[in-house]
Amino acid sequence: MKATIRNAYHTLKVFVLFVSFTVLFYFGMVWFNQEYENYQRYDEPKGAAIKVTKAVESGDDTWFDRLLLFYLNGE
Repeated sequence: MKATIRNAYHTLKVFVLFVSFTVLFYFGMVWFNQEYENYQRYDEPKGAAIKVTKAVESGDDTWFDRLLLFYLNGE
């Protein structure tokens, strides 16, 4: 009988630890999401920044050239 109660007590301790760490993780993720929800990623750059994402303009790209460019860049 003592072994059963001891096992139940240890099981309850593990369960309480699991639930408390799960709740802590959940609220940590909620806090992290709220922290970065209003983060302005697309603000205009300040200073002497230049735009570097302009694609190369060649009007006669075939589907094979585009596919090859896709595979080479990995995007």
